[in-house]
Parts: sequence; C-alpha cells; structure tokens
Amino acid sequence: MGADREDHTVRSFDAELLKLANTVVRAGGLVEAQLAAAMQALVRRDSQMAADVVAGDAKVDALEQEIQDMAVRLLALRQPVAQDLRHIVSALRIAGDLERIGDYGANVAKRTMVVNQAPPVRTVAAMPRMARLAQEIVKDVLDAYVERDVERAIAVWRRDEEVDELHTSLFRELVTYMMEDPRNITACTHLMFIAKNIERIGDHATNIAETIYYLVQGRPLKDARPKGAGQTIDPTVGSAPMA
Repeated sequence: MGADREDHTVRSFDAELLKLANTVVRAGGLVEAQLAAAMQALVRRDSQMAADVVAGDAKVDALEQEIQDMAVRLLALRQPVAQDLRHIVSALRIAGDLERIGDYGANVAKRTMVVNQAPPVRTVAAMPRMARLAQEIVKDVLDAYVERDVERAIAVWRRDEEVDELHTSLFRELVTYMMEDPRNITACTHLMFIAKNIERIGDHATNIAETIYYLVQGRPLKDARPKGAGQTIDPTVGSAPMA
C-alpha cells in the first residue's frame, strides 16, 4: 500500500508540473497573439486593433497570476528539489517576462493610437523590420520552451543584438526627421517610445532564453549578453509606460 500511495503521489505531482508548464505555454500563446496584433496595428495605423490589444492585456495579467498561484502552491505543498524545483522556478520567471512583454505590447498599441492622430511621418524603414524581428524571437523562444531546446534558446539570445542595432538605426532616423521639420517632433517622439518598447521586448525574450538554458542545463548561462554597438547613444526615451 505504501508503494502504491507513493506512486500515486509522484504521478499527481507530475500532472501538476505538466499543468503548470501548459499554463505557461498558454500565456505565451496569448502574448504572442497580442504582440502580433500590436505590431500589425502599428504598421497599418489601425487604432481599433490597437485598442483591442490594450483591452486584452488584462488576460495576460490574469494568466500570470494563475501561474504564480500554482507555483506557490507547488512550492509550499511539494517542497520540490533539483529538476522539479527548476521547473517551478523557471515557470515563475518566464511568466514574469511574458507579462512584461504583454505590457510593452500594450504600450506600443497605446502610442500607436496617439501617432495615428497625427499626419504620417515619412516611411521609417527600420520600424516594420524591428517589429517583425521582435515577433520572430518571441515565437522562437516560446517554441524553445515547449521543446526544451537549448540550441534554439541560445539562437534567440544571440539575435537580441539585431534588435538593438535596429533600435539604434531607428533612433538616428527619427532624430533626423525631427531636425528636418519640427512638426514631426510629437509623432517621432512617440515612435521613439514605441521603438524602445520593442527593444525591451527583445530583452525579455532574451531573459526567457536564459531561463530555458537554466531549466535544461541546471546552471546559469554565464556568457555576457550580446548588445548592439550603438546602444550607448540612446538616452532611453521610452522605458516609461504610457498611462
């Protein structure tokens, strides 16, 4: 009887860990959809789509809270060790990063609605590329989590440098437009905030990649993060969220 009870306890714990991981994946899917919609709203100047993204951010917050509650319960009742403990800690970390990605996506959508009230700024070439790249690395890092694929996670970790370089390029482009015509200042300032939000999305995807490495390998990724060479010129015009 004791062995049967122990086997049942192990199976029950495994089921709870699987439910936790699946909830993280569900949150990732929602964040990915929110991010894609925010980027489409930006590129298409679609204020209604942007408003839907802002409204949908509460669902991401609710899922993060659900993951936190599940993780705390498992830690308190199961007192896990080794790999099981890493699963739970990693779920907590990733949920936090996903919630922040959702927040930055909502900020992009909020500022998109403001930008859309002004005449279009001359085509900003780096913005659509930066938006697509951010979507790609978020998708890839979520796939890496599902598959526990360390190589794919490291590939995402390395691609963050591309986001940084595009951010620097975009920053310079927008400064040029503002110098050429002061009427562009308001719209370009909001676009700078948007670009910074996208750059921060890349940073949080990189955090997730590092967590996946820790989850699978059992140790932190000790290499220095790759960063774009031009990042030092940016005075961080857009790190603050928009009310």
